Amino acid sequence: MAITTKPVEVEGHDWHLYTLTNKNNMSVSFLDYGGIITEIITPNKAGVQENVVLGYRDYADYLNNKTYFGALIGRVAGRIENSTFVFNGDTYHVPEVENGHSLHGGPGGLHTQVFEVETLEHASSTEAVLYYTSKDGDQGYPGTVTYKISYVLADDNTFTIRYEAVSTKDTVLTITNHSYFNLSGNLKETILDHEITLDSGQFVELDDELIPTGKILPVSGTTFDFTQGRTVRGAVDSTDPQNKLALQGYDHYFIFDHSKDDVVVVKDPRSGRKLTVQTDQPGMVMYTSNALDDSLTLKEQPSQKYLGVCLETQSSPASLVHDGFPSIFLPKNEVYRTKTTFTFETE
Repeated sequence: MAITTKPVEVEGHDWHLYTLTNKNNMSVSFLDYGGIITEIITPNKAGVQENVVLGYRDYADYLNNKTYFGALIGRVAGRIENSTFVFNGDTYHVPEVENGHSLHGGPGGLHTQVFEVETLEHASSTEAVLYYTSKDGDQGYPGTVTYKISYVLADDNTFTIRYEAVSTKDTVLTITNHSYFNLSGNLKETILDHEITLDSGQFVELDDELIPTGKILPVSGTTFDFTQGRTVRGAVDSTDPQNKLALQGYDHYFIFDHSKDDVVVVKDPRSGRKLTVQTDQPGMVMYTSNALDDSLTLKEQPSQKYLGVCLETQSSPASLVHDGFPSIFLPKNEVYRTKTTFTFETE
């Protein structure tokens, strides 16, 4: 096990790259800027170590990270309709990012902040603890929020993200990580033939601006039914209006049944890699990179549509407008605490 740190040269910025490595030579690398996970190295079924997340070739490109590659997302992950919400009788206006709506905490969200990092070595794991304080009124949100987010890589090839936050006022908050996974290794293939299984019988309907309509729909009989496993490719030619508005893919919130420990299982048959996800979060936005084009220079190759899948475990900002959605309300001085674990295996 090891933890290494090295400076990153980006003009005008003092960043550092941290790498956690376990006894199996699996590693996770991230920047203190945005907590951005730049690389996860895992073996395929032949033992070949390769990267399984999307990241830029040039670190400077993270300064304008409109795709949110690998970043921590907050205060509020997801979209807030019309960049406005009413909370405790007061109306709050947060920055517009997309079509008049707020997205992923605003342009100054967690994905743009430099964290203080503490590294720890345990008997069977290595850990990096990321700290940041967001002042009252930051991006329009109430309360000074203190964050403590831990990245933990264990010798059993589990990577756990633990999120903690506390606010000086009643506020709204849901945090996630926006890594794009591609189990083919070094982006050799798209994720169209990845087989995904979700412990979810319901998903949230979106309008043509990707804003929740307030309807929660059953997955049964649709291309959104991943309960028995299916590939992403099924969305490409789908006539389902929900796939069409997401550019023939997925950008939807799935509500977990929590009938199984593994709420997500992703397999790549060619590489033999398998990723399972466990979380205490109520649901997840699954985004299949439908809006990616070839304009970005990634470590291995130019970007392209369907090159990665995001598994954004979180609560739902739709709860600010609609009843029956997982709440993002955080009472004053109450600790927000949640975790998500990613397990990497081969078969």
